[in-house]
Amino acid sequence: MVLPIYIYGQPVLRKVAQDITPDHPGLKQLIDDMWETLAQSEGIGLAAPQIGQDIRVVVIDLDPLAEDYPEYKGFKGTYINSHIVEYDDTNTSSAEEGCLSLPAIHEKVTRPTRIRVQWMDENFQPHDEWVEGYLARCMQHEMDHLEGKMFIDRISPLRKQLIKSKLKALTQGRYRCAYRTKPVRR
Repeated sequence: MVLPIYIYGQPVLRKVAQDITPDHPGLKQLIDDMWETLAQSEGIGLAAPQIGQDIRVVVIDLDPLAEDYPEYKGFKGTYINSHIVEYDDTNTSSAEEGCLSLPAIHEKVTRPTRIRVQWMDENFQPHDEWVEGYLARCMQHEMDHLEGKMFIDRISPLRKQLIKSKLKALTQGRYRCAYRTKPVRR
């Protein structure tokens, strides 16, 4: 089932998400719904807080980027209880980011190009890996959601001031996008 994407201003987007256990109610269906929602919204990543769940579940689909990043052809990943445990700040890169919870807002964000991540897969098998490149950027973006953060928290105060009216419009439900959303109710 396609779920609505929670839009900037929704309190769940600012909560720190909780780890879950394998017996979390409806987990398999939730993950299936997240994949369907991600595909319908034409995004590349979706964190559970973006669909109103304050749990540590993320899905990432980099296959749509395969033309520019051939190494991600067919790449899809589900990350449960994921945590970034180390940042390699040796190299950083700046790139424009957008977010399904912030329709029509795109800003340059500087992030480390290499991170160490621990997570469980859908079978609750543990993983501990160093991740690099675009996947590292995407994981940082999605895992920020699990910490109650958004990419706009990583831009300069000046840039944030310049998009203030756009952010206000989002909280007032004044936006358009091609996927189901759950705006803030005033």
